[in-house]
Amino acid sequence: MDYVQFATDNKVWIIMILNGLVAGWLAGLLLGGGGLIRNLLVGLIGAVLGGYLVSAGLLTLPYDFDAIVPYGNQIVVSTVGALIVVIVARFLGGR
Repeated sequence: MDYVQFATDNKVWIIMILNGLVAGWLAGLLLGGGGLIRNLLVGLIGAVLGGYLVSAGLLTLPYDFDAIVPYGNQIVVSTVGALIVVIVARFLGGR
C-alpha cells in the first residue's frame, strides 16, 4: 500500500482523526480519565458536537486560535464539544 498516496487522498479524514485525538486528550487532561481509544472517540464525538454548536450559532470563539496553532479553532471547538460529551456522560452515568 502506498501510504503517501493514501495520506494525500484522505487528508481531511486524517486531520479529523488527529484533531479528535488532541481534543480527547485535552478533555482527558482537564476532566481526568480516559485512554487512547476513549480519548479518540470522545474527541471525534466532541468534534461533531462542537461543529454543530458553531454552525447553530450557539458557540463562538472569542479569539482566533488559528493565528497561534494550525487548526487551532478546530481543536478548541472539538475540545469544548469533548468536554460537554464527558460531562453529560458522567451526569447520565451517575459518576
